[in-house]
Amino acid sequence: MTLRLIGMVHLGPLPGSPRYGGDIDGIVAAASTDARTLIQAGFDAVLVENFGDAPFFAEDAPKTTIAAMTRAVTAIAALGVPTGVNVLRNDALGALAVAAATGAAFIRVNVLSGVMHTDQGTITGKAAEVARLRAAVAPGVAIFADVFVKHATPPAGLTIDRAAADLWERAGADGIVVSGPGTGKAVDRSDLERVAAAAPGAPLYVGSGADASSARQLLAVCAGLIVGTAVKVDGVTAAPVDPGRAKAFVAASGA
Repeated sequence: MTLRLIGMVHLGPLPGSPRYGGDIDGIVAAASTDARTLIQAGFDAVLVENFGDAPFFAEDAPKTTIAAMTRAVTAIAALGVPTGVNVLRNDALGALAVAAATGAAFIRVNVLSGVMHTDQGTITGKAAEVARLRAAVAPGVAIFADVFVKHATPPAGLTIDRAAADLWERAGADGIVVSGPGTGKAVDRSDLERVAAAAPGAPLYVGSGADASSARQLLAVCAGLIVGTAVKVDGVTAAPVDPGRAKAFVAASGA
């Protein structure tokens, strides 16, 4: 599966999270509005993420989170474009469960193989478990996996080249996501080139920092862009999607 422009739908704080305000209907409605705005602007797909739930559990999100995300993704997937799921921080099995229940097209996995040191502690990939659960419950769901994921530090001695090759050759990734150091931060072009060389044939996605000024150049070297901050009101990640910014981004990408 190759998707050129994937727009982020950042969910507000869900039930059970510290800042949940008690209005799940409002959260789903706001997420659906963001998704419609992205679709109307010309984005090819959307990716739903429990962004508002920080601080995140490392690898096993609560059942209340999975249930709430299933409700939100069901509403968004009904809009008719490929929809993805990312359960933060790294609950790939939960994301697959949501995808299986909702008909979502893909999941994003921050750490599919190896380990990364994060603000949630050391996270270990579960590629074997993910591959087997996908085969059992959601065989058509694609897995987009981050290499050297943002907001994290790789173990000493591991290179991005080796990590990318492992994701592509051994871990079962269907696409590789390359990001900058944090949300909204630009990717290092040399990282993209190194990953492309290490995993020839792998669809590459830029996972952070793409904006209208860089979109066309990035798309010359990768399959697609995952876009959030750049299309939000005033460029604020937690804000709603700005229709004008979203349309301008699509136009600048050459779509």
